[in-house]
Amino acid sequence: MDHHPVLISLNDACAMTSLSRTAINNRRATGQFPAAVPLGEKRIAFVRSEVLAWIDDRISAARQAVAA
Repeated sequence: MDHHPVLISLNDACAMTSLSRTAINNRRATGQFPAAVPLGEKRIAFVRSEVLAWIDDRISAARQAVAA
């Protein structure tokens, strides 16, 4: 089985998180979203597993807030 990281586009990250491009970029600027991987001068990607972990963290935080 291949365990290399899978890169996804900003549009894919938007679809996975239900956030807009602007919202993701604002969170990136403040360190509240996984760092992008530069692919070229004007192209970035994200590590899919890092975005999924970010989503899991948001879910956990929301569940803990409700339980508190």
